[in-house]
Amino acid sequence: MNQVEHLLSITIGLDSAAIGSTLIERAVKLRMKSYGLRKLEDYRRLLETFQPEWNELVESVLVTETWFFRDREPFAAFVRLVLEDWLPANTAAPLRLLSLPCSSGEEPYTLVMALVESGVPPHRFHIDAVDISARALARARRGVYRKNSFRGKNLAFRDRYFKACKEGYVLNADIATRVDFQQDNLLNPEFLSRAGNYDFIFCRNLLIYFDEPSRVKALDQIQRLLAPGGVLFVGAAEQPLLLEHGFVSANIPMSFACRKADDVAMQADHRPRHGARHLVPALSSPALQPGNRSVTTSSPGSPRQLRLPLSPSEASQSGLEQARRLADAGHFQKAAGLCEAYLRAHGASAEAYYLLGLLHEAGRDPTAIDFYRKALYLEPGHYESLLQMALLSQKNGDLARARTFNHRAQRSKPEPPNEP
Repeated sequence: MNQVEHLLSITIGLDSAAIGSTLIERAVKLRMKSYGLRKLEDYRRLLETFQPEWNELVESVLVTETWFFRDREPFAAFVRLVLEDWLPANTAAPLRLLSLPCSSGEEPYTLVMALVESGVPPHRFHIDAVDISARALARARRGVYRKNSFRGKNLAFRDRYFKACKEGYVLNADIATRVDFQQDNLLNPEFLSRAGNYDFIFCRNLLIYFDEPSRVKALDQIQRLLAPGGVLFVGAAEQPLLLEHGFVSANIPMSFACRKADDVAMQADHRPRHGARHLVPALSSPALQPGNRSVTTSSPGSPRQLRLPLSPSEASQSGLEQARRLADAGHFQKAAGLCEAYLRAHGASAEAYYLLGLLHEAGRDPTAIDFYRKALYLEPGHYESLLQMALLSQKNGDLARARTFNHRAQRSKPEPPNEP
């Protein structure tokens, strides 16, 4: 099995620990059974000589979990940056976006809907969407989605941009035609070599599945593709990886947006200092209203210490909101210290334990699961902790348990905030 895992690593960068060796082993056994093979060595030779079977194995181990408006804070931050920063500075050039990996299309189509909802004319933007999975791309191009792609209670966008059909819901053509899909591998040296630069790149929940060498290659590619002054959106547990690779936080809470460090330094030298804007304002569309603070990624690896003495001023602001701001800026040790200080001052707290779980997960510490369990002991319906437990169960190959946690999470999903 190690040889198969090695092939997956060198070809698509997959870190077997990220999705769990059990899941890979189960996929391999099912593929072997379909050919009547009993020896792993025979299957390995088949993989090396028969490209269609290699493609089938890759499809079977890819994680394609996604839905429309998944984590609303990044989309709200994206729209605000477009309206307040990019459009005023670019009166003619089209806005260029990249969704990677785009899976079955929910994310790039969400970007289209978010821009249209905010009044950006369709001719002012262009979206490329790339994935390694031919099956996922076929579903994306078809534009037909079942109920699992629509989660939460704020589904007014579905009535505006979809029509009910026998198989579920079909996307309106005026949204579907705004995205160009293509199949490619981010680790391919020629990846999007002729595409030019992108003003915004959404690459969420991909890097956590890569081994370290592949992660470095991927980030080099992304840096090449990101335009000067551009913004990269990643998953929560991926931001620490970027901070070690020439990026800095964009300081927009819960968006996990980053810029190139060189761009930020240049802006500091040339722009007037009128104070940074940190909060995403309320937007007119309910689809863009920030809802829960859910984080749906995990990152394997070695533990990292998360304790650091706090300054007196930080200790005096030891609320959980301050901890979240520090975490979003990449200061995980101080954020963990604030959570621990909060627990000492106020006693057990599901939210504090949940945040500690995220921080330990970002630090690649396997004890993160213990904090999620504590949160659920105190508050069995804690939405974000349920989502994290579902993801960790899926990573460990326990799909039945993952479904159970997902169902509990959907029953506990909080109501979206009211429009102002």
